Amino acid sequence: MKKQIKQLILFLFLSVVGLSLKAQEEENTRFSLDQATQYAMQNSYVLFNTKQDVTIAQKQVWETITTGLPQVSASANYNWFLNLPVSLIPGEFFGGEPGTYMPVKFGQDYSADFGFSVSQQIFDGSWLVGVSSAELYLNLAKQANEKTEIDIRNAVAQAYYTVLISERYREVMMENLENSTRLYEETKVYYDNGFREEQDVDQLRILQKNAENEVLRSNRELKIAKTVLKYTMGYNLNQEIDLTDDLDVFVSPLVKEMNTIDLEMVDHIDYRLAQSNFEVSEKLYRLEKVAYLPRFDAFYSYTRTSYGNKANLFKEEWFPSSLIGFQASIPIFNSGNKRSKVQQARIELDKAQNDMRYTEITLQKDFLTASAEMETAREQFINTRENRDLAKSILDKSHIKFNNGMISSAELSQQESQYISTWQQLVSSTMSLLQADLNLKKAAGAL
Repeated sequence: MKKQIKQLILFLFLSVVGLSLKAQEEENTRFSLDQATQYAMQNSYVLFNTKQDVTIAQKQVWETITTGLPQVSASANYNWFLNLPVSLIPGEFFGGEPGTYMPVKFGQDYSADFGFSVSQQIFDGSWLVGVSSAELYLNLAKQANEKTEIDIRNAVAQAYYTVLISERYREVMMENLENSTRLYEETKVYYDNGFREEQDVDQLRILQKNAENEVLRSNRELKIAKTVLKYTMGYNLNQEIDLTDDLDVFVSPLVKEMNTIDLEMVDHIDYRLAQSNFEVSEKLYRLEKVAYLPRFDAFYSYTRTSYGNKANLFKEEWFPSSLIGFQASIPIFNSGNKRSKVQQARIELDKAQNDMRYTEITLQKDFLTASAEMETAREQFINTRENRDLAKSILDKSHIKFNNGMISSAELSQQESQYISTWQQLVSSTMSLLQADLNLKKAAGAL
């Protein structure tokens, strides 16, 4: 009995956990625009590399700093002379004839030494400038990552909007198919009872088929739009995804409100990147100039050495030696090499300064252009929406007239085509409006 109770409790526990995991998995398939953007920030393949670049830049900063810190190294050597070096000594040293030489071997068959050395940079202008330059490179990597994040947000928003618009268009086309099917079936009943001509039935059948084709096309476009969104987010392409935001949430504020976004030049990522590039060029210019300064280093070395005619030297006496010293490296003449490098760095600095001015003017131009395009897109959307409403009203009245025999099926078909055309135009203008809003925010540095 107890065993059965335990099994029942275990079964219930696993069931609850399974349902919880399933609910969590289902919940993860539903995204608002903010959630989709956050998901992309964590899973984007493109953003992963720029984040790694920031990490690499951080490591490079420390790498540069360590070159000016104390450097300690150790060494050990063990030597076995298979043939000892031979030196020639004048023969008269050993009582021989002048002009003759005696071959003599110096040393012992085995030798070994071990020791360590310490070096410390005292002054190096290149190191001082290099450390500050490394910080700038780190800042550039962070800004490049930030720019990539902006591009990802822009891409996710575009893909998200496209899915919402595709869903809206599919709903309308499905509703249109239902209406066309109902009208076709009603007309066929009238025809079977002798109240309609066969031409009317055939014409409405064409309308129904066209509506079916539009539904199929809208389904394909929606599938493609979702695939693009999942790809942009770094989401599993084989997993379903649903959007929780409504299209009107994004469109209505753009239609009601005029542009209130201003360009903040100093906060714009493109301007800050240009400024950082100028600062890097300035540091490189200083780096070439400080190459004229001398460099000073200090070092210390300690070694113990042993010699013997047996392989085991641990029993032999070890002789210590130590050394401390200072080294100065002073550039005097290099045939104009350093001067040429300084001049090149100065030219690069001038180019970076010019790029910064060009970026400032370009950002102003882009902002003014985006503002004008936003107003154009807004007006076009309003006009297209009114045309769609008029086409809908005309189509509804045409249905009534057709049911009462006041117009032909050909006229009804024409009004149906006009209605679908205005919807397609509205889809295009809606995307243009949302795209113009994104472009304006990006141009203003507010995305």
